[in-house]
Amino acid sequence: MSRFDFSDKVMLVTGGAGGIGSALCRRFASGGARCVVVDLEGIRAEKVAAELPGSGHLGIGCDLMDRTQVERVFELVGDAYGRLDVLVNNVGMTSSERFDVRSVESIEREITLNLTSPLVATRIAVPLLKASRDARVVTTVSLGGIFPLGETPIYTASKFGLRGAMLAIGLDLRSRGILAGSVLPSATDTRMLRQEAVDGGNSMQFQDSPQQPADVVAAVVSLLDKPRLEAYPRPGESRLVRFAMLVPNLLPRIFPLFRRRGDRGMARYLEELRRRGLARQTDGRWELVEEA
Repeated sequence: MSRFDFSDKVMLVTGGAGGIGSALCRRFASGGARCVVVDLEGIRAEKVAAELPGSGHLGIGCDLMDRTQVERVFELVGDAYGRLDVLVNNVGMTSSERFDVRSVESIEREITLNLTSPLVATRIAVPLLKASRDARVVTTVSLGGIFPLGETPIYTASKFGLRGAMLAIGLDLRSRGILAGSVLPSATDTRMLRQEAVDGGNSMQFQDSPQQPADVVAAVVSLLDKPRLEAYPRPGESRLVRFAMLVPNLLPRIFPLFRRRGDRGMARYLEELRRRGLARQTDGRWELVEEA
């Protein structure tokens, strides 16, 4: 049982129509919270909100890289509820394109979405958070915010930056009555990860079988139950990567070992997706099968 009282809490989740985001919203709503589902795809956000248990939910389409749209989201929240109790920064993206060939524009976009947009959303949300008697900010970071993922350096850069920023924000906002912390999951079985797998992306993420969105939800709930700066859905993995970072100069020797294990793990994951009817091979190339 959760110690955190979700009843009547106003809880906003960015990326709320995705795999992790929608699972978070369902968990919050099942506890009696009123959820604000924010997603780039407004129709999907409205659909998720409409299907949540309870009442008082809101689905809003928003490009989080457009500050005017972000400001409008929090204006709507203020008009509808007068406060915000919990902000969950959950949006994120990655790309399988290698650094030496990807466009500068794609680099800027990924940094903006993964790093800048959660900071901007958190800052704009502060007045509504201060109107709450128990304000929280929870940010989905990644173990890629601790351990460099050699095949996806921009994702790594954004998550390293986001982790550091949220640690500092957690220290700073505590004195202002806002408790902020982050969850750092490893690879999670979502559409984003499936796309990365079929594109032959970062095999470093597949050291073990991907966790499920429910594992990330449990970590978020644990952070609400016991406020702290960081929580890890898989503590064992977090200890391994933190230990590896004590000797960063050994990474060139360690990486080949991780990569071979990751390549095997990604191959197993692709076969699992095939069995689940979520991926197929056509002319030797993997592709996703869109869910109905």
